[in-house]
Amino acid sequence: MSLALCGYAKINLTLEALAKRADGYHEIATVLQTVSLADTLTFELGQALDLSCNVPSLRSADNLVLKAATLLREETGCPKGASIRLTKEIPVAAGLGSGATDAATTLIGLNRLWELNLPPQRLVELAANLGSDVPFFLCGGTVLAKGRGEKVIPLPPAPELWMVLLTPAIEPVAGKTAQLYSQLNTSHFTSGEFTERLVAHLHEGQSINASLLFNVFEQVAFDFFPKLFDYRSRFLRAGATSVHLAGAGSTLFALVPGEAQGKAILSNLEADGLEAYLVRTVEAGPSGAVADRQC
Repeated sequence: MSLALCGYAKINLTLEALAKRADGYHEIATVLQTVSLADTLTFELGQALDLSCNVPSLRSADNLVLKAATLLREETGCPKGASIRLTKEIPVAAGLGSGATDAATTLIGLNRLWELNLPPQRLVELAANLGSDVPFFLCGGTVLAKGRGEKVIPLPPAPELWMVLLTPAIEPVAGKTAQLYSQLNTSHFTSGEFTERLVAHLHEGQSINASLLFNVFEQVAFDFFPKLFDYRSRFLRAGATSVHLAGAGSTLFALVPGEAQGKAILSNLEADGLEAYLVRTVEAGPSGAVADRQC
């Protein structure tokens, strides 16, 4: 038996830090949205757990794919193994949920492959042990996340949005997200009002524009990442009208009116020698994104 699933990237349409928690994490409010840029994971039954990847440096025990598979096997006592092939398309450590989506997709894929039939809530519990963003990727679509990001509430799907993503040629920084959180202070904290405003728009079925976007990390990331301001300027010169940080960065993104305008900006960025992608929003299916991931 072989199963191929898509692990979609995400964009934080809002990301607010509300307070510092006693456990060292930050209380956040964020609206997350899956987009069409995706990794592909293929699962086949095997004797042991084995991972292959088109990016050789990711074939390691630290990969969240293997951590997710190991956790699932330990928690269920399942004796089965699997050969997993990961084809990366999402830039790594760039604020797009690259590792988290692969972990969630692994939980989904092996739950099917091994015929474990774990209910969605049990998968969410396991996902929360792998990372704050992982529970979101079990459902995908448009979601409100609270707590440290592990409490997810599905929202009405956003009206279709087209975006251009620009991934700067900046080396990944170890512990990037934790370092950026450490640079926040009480002056950066908000009450959740930006997220509440966007959620209200979604419930009313209104269109989403750049004025509704917010990311607390934009207040510290341009000092943290070398040359990020320069990349933002090049993005604007390519035709973007409003540029935003994706998650904890370093990817930048811009909403565009439609596919044609996005292709024009993408062409300009690529002509400037930059790594860029044109994506659209991806909705959860009628039974949740879990049921609609098969490639």
